Amino acid sequence: MIRRWHLVVLALLSILALACEGGTAGSEPTDAPTKSGYPSSMAALGDSITAGLGSCGTYVVCTRNSWSTGSGDTVDSHYRRILAKNSKIKGNADNFGEPGAEADALDGQAARAVKAKAEYVTVLIGANDACAKTVGGMTSVTTFRSEVDKALNRLKKGPKSRVLVTSIPDLYRLWDLGKDNPDAVRVWTRATICPSLFANPASEADADNDRRKQVRDRIDDYDDQLRAACKAYGKRCRWDNGSVHQVRFGLDEVSSVDYFHPNAKGQNELADASYRASW
Repeated sequence: MIRRWHLVVLALLSILALACEGGTAGSEPTDAPTKSGYPSSMAALGDSITAGLGSCGTYVVCTRNSWSTGSGDTVDSHYRRILAKNSKIKGNADNFGEPGAEADALDGQAARAVKAKAEYVTVLIGANDACAKTVGGMTSVTTFRSEVDKALNRLKKGPKSRVLVTSIPDLYRLWDLGKDNPDAVRVWTRATICPSLFANPASEADADNDRRKQVRDRIDDYDDQLRAACKAYGKRCRWDNGSVHQVRFGLDEVSSVDYFHPNAKGQNELADASYRASW
């Protein structure tokens, strides 16, 4: 009788030990409990960089590789990192990024994010405002700020979303990196990629250098306004402290089609830099 009770006690102890380890023998692993503080829905606003253009090996929009909402295995996006903490976000990530979008497109995208009731919204905009046909065609700093404010105000009037505003990638450094690369120079010249910056890419003439510096300075001015606009939004907006602008892309991290848009490896770099600055 004593031996029988001894065996029963041992069995109970074994069951308790397995329970403490997260299950019973032969059971399937259960989903991790939802952790507080992680959103259950999100949206991405921006341009072709956020839309993942050129990141799938072909020159098409590829949102599955987006640094923000990408769901593919190649890029460890914000969405995938949040999903690992909160399963409720599964399938609730909208990418409203549009190739060619400038700051004046943000308001319409913000309206879609509000309609989707996104709890977390990422914003990356400004490259196309600087990448005009000429330096004189760049969006003015005042207009840029006005368009950003308009979009953020729309978000603010919607659900209480958390917002991440990122800086603009350092396009001037990309030119400096590629100006001596024959393939990059050929592509930039033939395809007229970002002409305000990449026109005559191999030229070291004073006029060309001055033009490029004006583009570089305009991007810095945009970043200043993005930071200020986020601060004006309030405590539910977070600025990335320039982390995206500080990403040092190599030519192996941009598309070989245009030597401009981040490929999957580059999208991963954006995801790493921006997520560290996020909520």
